[in-house]
This record gives sequence, C-alpha cells and structure tokens, in this order.
Amino acid sequence: MASESRFRTVVLPAFAALAAVVAVAAGAIWIIDATPDDDDTVANSPAPVAGPQLVHLGDSFASGAGTTPLVEDSPVMCQRAQANFGERIAATRKLTVTDVSCAGATTEDFRVAQYDGVGPQLDSLSTSAKYVTVMIGGNDGALFTTLVGECTRLAQDDPTGSPCTSALGRKPFRAIATHTQPDVTATLAEIRRRAPNAQVLIVGYPRLMPAARTCRPAVGIADGDLDYVNRIEAALNAAVRAAAKATGVTYVDLERPFAGHDACAARGTRWIEPQYGADTAVVMHPNERGQEAIAAAVAAQMR
Repeated sequence: MASESRFRTVVLPAFAALAAVVAVAAGAIWIIDATPDDDDTVANSPAPVAGPQLVHLGDSFASGAGTTPLVEDSPVMCQRAQANFGERIAATRKLTVTDVSCAGATTEDFRVAQYDGVGPQLDSLSTSAKYVTVMIGGNDGALFTTLVGECTRLAQDDPTGSPCTSALGRKPFRAIATHTQPDVTATLAEIRRRAPNAQVLIVGYPRLMPAARTCRPAVGIADGDLDYVNRIEAALNAAVRAAAKATGVTYVDLERPFAGHDACAARGTRWIEPQYGADTAVVMHPNERGQEAIAAAVAAQMR
C-alpha cells in the first residue's frame, strides 16, 4: 500500500515479544500471522448465483476477520472472509452478494477510500439492492481499540483495580453520544437514500465479556473495569439502535444470542476468541460459529 493510505496501528506491550503479531485498529483487531498462505487461506469464491442483491457493509466484525478462507477479491487488510454473516446469508438465500466490508472501517470509510484500492463502501449501493447488511460504529473514535488495547495495558499494573475506569472516565460515553450516534445515523440515512428499495439491517455488537467475571490471562481486562467495559459496549449498541430507529432501519440485537458465548467461555462454547489462547488469527472477534450465529439473527429479521 502506498504511503498515503490510512493505516492505524496499536501494539500492546504484552504482545511485544511476539514478532508474528500485528495489531490493527479494526474493532481492536489483533492479527497473528495474517498474511495469506497460498490456497489454504485465500480460496476462489463460488460463482455468484443470479438473484436479488445483498450488499454487505461494515468493519472487521462484518468482514469476518480471523475466519478463513477469504473471498477471492479480498484485500488482505480487509480480511473479507467467506464465513462472514453477509456471505453466509447470501449463499443460504441464493442472493447475489456484493461484499465490501473491510477490517478497520469507520463510518468515514463509507464515504472515502479506506486504503488504496479499497473505495468508499457507499459506492457499492444502488436501486437494485434488495438487502443491505451493516455492522459499523465500533471503530469510530478508536472505541474498541481503546477498550481492548488501553484497558488491557493499564490492567498490567493494577489487575484487581479499575485503572481504565479511572483513566478514561466519561470520555467514551461522550464520544458515543456526540460523534458515533450522529455519524451512524447520517450513514444509515445515506444508505437508505442510495438503496431506496432495500431492507437495511444494522447489527449491534456482541458483548466481548461476561457480566460477572473477568478471565485473565485469556482477556486482560482488570477486575474492576469489567462493568465499565460492558457499560461502554451497551452505550454503543444503544446508539446504533437509536440511529436505526431514527432512519427506519432494522436493528439486530446480538446480546441475547451471544449470552454465554463471550471471550471468557470455554473453547467450543465461545463465539468470541480471547486475546490469549485463541483458535483464530484475529482475537476479540467472532469466530466461525459466531459469524454463523450473527447470520441466523439477521436472517430471522429479513423480509
């Protein structure tokens, strides 16, 4: 990628000894050995099925970052996977999918090029779209990077306290209210304008952590910061829900489907991969079972 491309990185001190780890601000996405390996990572996508069009937009939670194989046309930084919920729904319902989701996307990237060769996501929309699936907002204001990155860093010196709560206070809540919610609202309004014949469905984010316990070292959040992190995620989802209501868009809630399947759950039960001991290359993100669960939740609300 050329030097003028926007490339946002954050590296946790806890990962400094792991040369294979690359951190990218994509909903606090942590990619381990993410470079594709021949045919076992990037596979040819099946030929599109003629049918109504589904346009799939969003960030790393939408792109399925960490699951493989990638779709044939996925830029490596987008981590656009065949297992992501938009691709799954399109295959199940025999829809023609236009998938422009990309890890690291913010609402700004719906309007401007995110990387060289990765244009504005809104440009994929037209009057022919029957469905638009969206997951966005978690990267606005570097929210998830702060929650996973900064809160974990602060916990190293105070694992049983609440260092992130003390350091950040009300800042994330103010940012969500004053920037994220209006930006998501404006983005959804523009999607409705460009795809007037489509049912637009925006998906809330799954809870990364359980309500009552932390699970260091799997996830490095301090004990006293658990409620703080959960309240910030709840505020983000409330903002996304409000934006959906204001624009006549269908909101898909993941809190109930993902209950008990967070990053602290056991292997085989969890749908979010933890920071340490993960089974996927990208952590603190939905694994393949998680993407399948999101697809089921979205499909249940499609007309």
